[in-house]
Amino acid sequence: MGLRLVLGNVFGLSLVLCVCSVLASVSYDSKAIVIDGQRRILISGSIHYPRSTPEMWPDLIEKAKEGGLDVIQTYVFWNGHEPSPGKYYFEGNYDLVKFIKLVKQAGLYVHLRIGPYVCAEWNFGGFPIWLKYIPGINFRTDNEPFKYQMQKFATKIVNMMKAERLFESQGGPIILSQIENEYGPMEYEIGASGQVYTQWAAKMALNLDIGVPWVMCKQDDAPDPIINTCNGFYCDYFSPNKAYKPTMWTEAWTGWYTEFGGAVPYRPAEDMAFSVAKFIQKGGSFINYYMYHGGTNFGRTSGGPFIATSYDYDAPLDEYGLLRQPKWGHLKDLHRAIKLCEPALVSAEPAVTPLGNYQEAHVFKSDSGACAAFLANYDRWSFVKVSFGSMHYNLPPWSISILPDCKNTVYNTARVGAQSAHMKMTPVDGGFSWEVYSEATAAFEDSLFTMTGLLEQINTTRDVTDYLWYMTDVYVDPNEEFLKSRSYPVLTVLSAGHALHVFVNGELAGTAYGSLEFPKLTFSQGVRMRAGTNKISLLSIAVGLPNVGVHFETWNAGILGPVTLSGLNDGWRDLSWQKWSYKVGLRGEALSLHSLSGSISVEWAQESLVAEKQPLTWYKTIFNAPGGSAPLALDMDSMSKGQVWINGQSLGRYWPAYKASGTCNSCNYTGTFDEKKCLSNCGEASQRWYHIPRSWLHPTGNLLVVFEEWGGNPNGISLVKREIDSVCSDIFEWQPTLMNWQMKASGKVNKRLRPKAHLWCSPGQKISSIRFASFGTPEGTCGSFRQGSCHAFHSYDVFERTCIGLNSCSVTVDPEIFGGDPCPNVMKKLSVEAVCS
Repeated sequence: MGLRLVLGNVFGLSLVLCVCSVLASVSYDSKAIVIDGQRRILISGSIHYPRSTPEMWPDLIEKAKEGGLDVIQTYVFWNGHEPSPGKYYFEGNYDLVKFIKLVKQAGLYVHLRIGPYVCAEWNFGGFPIWLKYIPGINFRTDNEPFKYQMQKFATKIVNMMKAERLFESQGGPIILSQIENEYGPMEYEIGASGQVYTQWAAKMALNLDIGVPWVMCKQDDAPDPIINTCNGFYCDYFSPNKAYKPTMWTEAWTGWYTEFGGAVPYRPAEDMAFSVAKFIQKGGSFINYYMYHGGTNFGRTSGGPFIATSYDYDAPLDEYGLLRQPKWGHLKDLHRAIKLCEPALVSAEPAVTPLGNYQEAHVFKSDSGACAAFLANYDRWSFVKVSFGSMHYNLPPWSISILPDCKNTVYNTARVGAQSAHMKMTPVDGGFSWEVYSEATAAFEDSLFTMTGLLEQINTTRDVTDYLWYMTDVYVDPNEEFLKSRSYPVLTVLSAGHALHVFVNGELAGTAYGSLEFPKLTFSQGVRMRAGTNKISLLSIAVGLPNVGVHFETWNAGILGPVTLSGLNDGWRDLSWQKWSYKVGLRGEALSLHSLSGSISVEWAQESLVAEKQPLTWYKTIFNAPGGSAPLALDMDSMSKGQVWINGQSLGRYWPAYKASGTCNSCNYTGTFDEKKCLSNCGEASQRWYHIPRSWLHPTGNLLVVFEEWGGNPNGISLVKREIDSVCSDIFEWQPTLMNWQMKASGKVNKRLRPKAHLWCSPGQKISSIRFASFGTPEGTCGSFRQGSCHAFHSYDVFERTCIGLNSCSVTVDPEIFGGDPCPNVMKKLSVEAVCS
């Protein structure tokens, strides 16, 4: 009976899949996603529309296409689209329909991750704050109030897409959609009700009838016919939960996010390429880079807490939309090599053959005669020569070579042929002239209400602001001994996070703050008090709401206590349960000082008339936009912590005073990568520069407003432009290239072709000098090249003659060009660094 039931279910599912493939043009089988009857190896990249501007979208999409992508993936951000119940917003950088139509115009597909939970290091995981206050609600479990709201929003998005005919089944670009997001670990923690919720979410999604497949990432029990997929730094170990589903990697992490107080992670291009090639050789057919362009957490959209404003993610397109080289170029070459193998990859399972202790070959052959091979060396230390077919191949450590005809190598993951680029932030001429407005310490008459005891911050502010004032009076008897000894009583404040400024009688007494790993904090230090009534004002500051975890809607922020005062004649006093007055937000926020209309509603003083490093201070200035098209940013390194606006639009939170902790050693691409392996900025600001979209600026009269919490030096703020400082090429004389292989395959040449070193600066720049050039055995990396024991002395001459004064140039890696072979019988390479200006 059990066997007959299983067979019946399989037959029924097969029938559903067959019908789907007839009625819709997107389906799937065990090998790949099938579009218009053709199996496809699909290369995708995440670009989140709210993390850039509509003016940036076309260029980002075009660069993604040029980089070899087939698909653009994005989340749908619920809290941006429904900021209050039933009030929807789809304008500006939340214009989802416009974004998808631009992707279609570029000839690319879309993977729409509806969620509506996104995580994404986004404030509250993408959930609107009002969702938390629906009676009886529990997030992401078998809970009727939550399921009702989730289904309502998912249906809203699907109906919008259908109305615009954006699903591929309607002729649009959307070929895949996602329901929920990385729910498997949550389901494990929640238990039975989580399993029920998974089944409900899948059924709800399927009933929306979108005509293209649904996926669930990190969901091993994804109900049929939904495809379960992998997220991570590596996914070559992953197999779908049913044999008839394709192997998909929905988040191939290109780096990691930056946190205030943390070092900045980066991932070497060689290891990124290695992980993708390894996934493909194991039968993978869909890879999405998370992120391909990370962008910026404008406003108060960063979550965590403590997630930085930059969401650069070490992506192939940097935060400003510029190519990150060599990662962008190296992956572009990888994609071209994979596409050459596509006929074989989608036709058969790989045959795996050992080539050594840590080496193996994965060979794909189709019935039509197509053949592709991947030769892998998993040894992280040693170069290895392997025998495959009738030939020998040299494999660098921790690398995979791709042979689209099972004979000739066109690509090796550890051999970077793309140029490298060093970027610089160049100050724009002219400083700022500042005016100042002091945000007075909140007084009791400013309070919205008074009550006994301490309140939780999120429930009080409803996340309309980062700031909540807690205020109370403390009476000090004139007979207290500390008044005579000139010692100070100790004020201790325990807070659920995230940052805290303590004022006593209007003077800043101290500051405390937590971290992403430990958001709770304790302030405990002596404070100056006087006989009689003392006013204690505590400014509690949120730094983004949590975006991940079981029932994170129950997590707290703000001063939950206890708050105590010790060192008194009678020992200590608990202030927690006396009367406290509360004020939500700042006076400057209520006056909208960040806007043009609000900024002219108050009297501003000249910056020179205000004490330096004054806490709780607003600064404003007017400036003109610099010419050109180079991306712009503010250098905020001289400031401490606060927020910044341009023409009323928020660039986000800044916090350069929170220096990055961690260990920033040199990073070798070999060996397993994780987010702690390759770090930069140790001992420096986690984030120094803050992106200003060009489209936010007018030619003249731009309003810049800064709110500084601790006290910084605004005269150190400068406007900078991001551009290329220098470009490098580091290439072996017999490095395989796609062009060489294509010419060989065409029969046009019979000899081995030499690669070329290509250099190019940004538009408007020219190569002004050659910082380094050596054909032979140079050592080091871009920015720190040095000559080896073998060096062709005409190396500099060739590049100075060929490249100076040009925007781009190329030089063939040939000994004759450099005056002859400087060391015969040695594998040589060319390393060059050119300065752009």
